[in-house]
Amino acid sequence: MEFKDMLKYYRQNMGLSQRELAARLKLSPSTISMYEVGNREPDFETEEKIADFFNVDLNTLRGKDTESAPAPAPSLSPDRKDLLDKYDSLNDEGKAKVLDYASDLVDSGRYFEKDENIKRNA
Repeated sequence: MEFKDMLKYYRQNMGLSQRELAARLKLSPSTISMYEVGNREPDFETEEKIADFFNVDLNTLRGKDTESAPAPAPSLSPDRKDLLDKYDSLNDEGKAKVLDYASDLVDSGRYFEKDENIKRNA
């Protein structure tokens, strides 16, 4: 893993968009994007700032500490990302309602893909 992979992993792990991370680090969103695709690397001071923000050491952020480096974050489908973004925008009461509704859907047993329904009924 390289810096670009680690930056993207930690950003996604915190549930931040590139724009949100850029705002928190006082960088431009395009800078974060270029870091994540590997078109640009931060200077040492910026790299330290990013490591401090994620509370990791520089070797981990650079992908050189393979023992403590995380596995790559799984990518989400656009539908799942949209659902999570909407859920994250809700207050606690709204989140509780979504979870209650999802539980009702699961408990009904009517809304599963065919293979998943077979597993649940087995």
